[in-house]
Amino acid sequence: MPAGARSPLRRHRSGDEDPAMPHSEASTQRVGSIAAMVTEEEVIDSPTGWVAKHVREYVESGGSKGHRWNGVSTLLLTTRGRRTGKLRRTALIYGIDGENYVVVASRGGAAHHPQWYLNLDADPQVRVQVGADEWNGRARAAEDEERERLWQLMAEIWPQYDRYQEKTTRQIPVVVIERQSGSD
Repeated sequence: MPAGARSPLRRHRSGDEDPAMPHSEASTQRVGSIAAMVTEEEVIDSPTGWVAKHVREYVESGGSKGHRWNGVSTLLLTTRGRRTGKLRRTALIYGIDGENYVVVASRGGAAHHPQWYLNLDADPQVRVQVGADEWNGRARAAEDEERERLWQLMAEIWPQYDRYQEKTTRQIPVVVIERQSGSD
């Protein structure tokens, strides 16, 4: 990403609201109901074949299969599509930083951000499944020193991230997912 350019995902710290973000109020109102939405609305899994298979196995087993993949831990992230409004789910490698979960929007080093990351710009409220544990969260892009520290954490977990960054001119985002209180 060019110097001075802003990542499309607006940054939020827990409890902060960005008045420039028109979706903040609506997103906050949906926090309590995202779990219900996931069970009541159809959730569309990743269009990538092997990812969809991984997600299906994860969901069908209640997280007992699929949590570990190729020697690393994965979670399921459900976002709301920014254009369709439909729920979208994908599997991602994660790390843990204190009480927060960390994922990387690498898309294998492709030139453009993954769709799930772009969806977070419109609505940072997410549903997360880690093993059998499901909860609501709020996603934000890590910045500056925090991003660098978390990039190192994630590159230790999945060393290919460094190779992905070398393949692209965009700065690959690191996303922090904060658990929403009372969301279990």
